[in-house]
Amino acid sequence: MDLDGFDPQRIPRHVACVMDGNGRWATQRGLARTEGHRAGEEALFDAAQGALELGLEWFTVYAFSTENWRRPAEEVRFLLDVIADRLLTRRRDELHALGVRIRFIGRRDWRVPRWVGRRMDEAAALTAGNTAMTLTVAFNYGGRTEIVDAVRSIVESGIPASKIDERTIARHLYDPSIPDPDLVIRTSGELRISNFLIWELAYSELVFSDVLWPDFRREHLFEAVREFQARDRRFGAATRREGIPG
Repeated sequence: MDLDGFDPQRIPRHVACVMDGNGRWATQRGLARTEGHRAGEEALFDAAQGALELGLEWFTVYAFSTENWRRPAEEVRFLLDVIADRLLTRRRDELHALGVRIRFIGRRDWRVPRWVGRRMDEAAALTAGNTAMTLTVAFNYGGRTEIVDAVRSIVESGIPASKIDERTIARHLYDPSIPDPDLVIRTSGELRISNFLIWELAYSELVFSDVLWPDFRREHLFEAVREFQARDRRFGAATRREGIPG
């Protein structure tokens, strides 16, 4: 990829994405909502290829939330099929060939079918040695649930309250090796986070795109990164110009 227009020194290390709008995309076309999820899988693969072209180290996507179980049973089954049969089987091999490491965050509780869990484990094991980029799939994931599980883990570890700080909590998140996202993108025009990476995005830059997820392509990812590079990240420090908290 030609990096003209990008500052190679300010490429974000970690970009996370809320993939929203599959249902509306399908409804607008008179299709079943499930067709939106099918089209969304193609968008994810193209975006992942774009992330590789940019040189991202980490790319995290919100694939299935703890709230998604409330959807109609037929739609849930289809979502699981898209994730397991397409992403974790066909796309798994393609991503592996590109040097992508696939990892997962979220609860592995009784709601996750065993066959889906096996596909997840197989994808993670196959790609464990890859170094081009880490694609983290948030599956059966909720930001508040992650914090609850971290607190439970801390309590079970017997760490005294006086020893608990932000680093303690961070070490007990689902995958402590994942750096906080520099940039979080949400598609479909919705202006909210929807329980995604609540702890980790404290200082992330947020970009909201009107594009429905099935229409999202690497060019939209590039646009979001350009917007990211145009911002002044202060992490709560005073601005040089105004001398006030940023």
